[in-house]
Amino acid sequence: MPLAVVTGGAGCIGSHLAERLLREGWRVRVIDVLTDYYDPSVKRSNLEVCVSSPLFEFAQVDLATEDLLPLLRNAKSVFHLAGQPGVRGSWRDGFAEYARQNILATQRLLEAAALCQVPSFVYSSSSSVYGQALNFPSREVDLPQPHSPYGVTKLAAEHLVKLYAHNFGLHTVSLRYFTVYGPRQRPDMAIHRIIESCLRGTPFPMFGDGSAIRDFTFVGDVVEANIRAVSANAPTGSVLNVAGGSQVSLAAVMDAIQELTGRTITLDKQGMQPGDVPRTGGSTDEVQKILNWRPSVSIREGLRLQLEWHKRHIGDLNSVNSRS
Repeated sequence: MPLAVVTGGAGCIGSHLAERLLREGWRVRVIDVLTDYYDPSVKRSNLEVCVSSPLFEFAQVDLATEDLLPLLRNAKSVFHLAGQPGVRGSWRDGFAEYARQNILATQRLLEAAALCQVPSFVYSSSSSVYGQALNFPSREVDLPQPHSPYGVTKLAAEHLVKLYAHNFGLHTVSLRYFTVYGPRQRPDMAIHRIIESCLRGTPFPMFGDGSAIRDFTFVGDVVEANIRAVSANAPTGSVLNVAGGSQVSLAAVMDAIQELTGRTITLDKQGMQPGDVPRTGGSTDEVQKILNWRPSVSIREGLRLQLEWHKRHIGDLNSVNSRS
């Protein structure tokens, strides 16, 4: 059975990906340091399905310090989702941790993957590399202009991935995700906080006036893109947008959630935060051509699925850390 290594596998995307790989008969090794960016117990709960499989193993490892060769040896694919997330925490003193987790850790993982001659390396990048984009939808050939230190670190790691591909023959694909949502979404992200506020009847801290537009992408569609990045014959060093085609405003998302729940959201209006951008939107022409991938879950269906997850888990989420 082939071995897949999933870094950051206790997170939203990583845990869904690990489950998918197990269902398809892979052995799966999840590597996650379980930082306290949000409650580590929530991350552990994301792996409840995985731990019941004899094909699954978990390693609590810091990619920036540990010997990674034993963990990557004999791996057929590495899915690198680990990293320090979020825009707002990447300023000031926070930048050091972003550089460590997003740049240094990626370089060390690439070095180990090259030495182990791993056949496939899939990197999880971010639409944050586009920053204040000049063109919509943004295309992979557009000049990246990050608008936050977080975006800078994701772009730097993306460059590392490409140079290891070209210098050491490592087969890589980088996927630029656009605002991933769905069950297990990080608790600091907007849709998670909106739903929690709606269900609990607490005010939702809204940054800006609700007009910001995001290209929301359902987590199941993101997992599918990762699977296809390994199975398709993509040119090494490829960089591809993974966008959901659901370019809607935050206000429209709130309206949909209120309609789905029959409840009203109380707003705590706050100003725009440094690093926020008014709009994101990604062209999927290249990913359709190279991976034969296209989004399949509409924003309304995705919100319904995430809402159902929150209803099942709301009793377990009292201690989540909402950094915003």
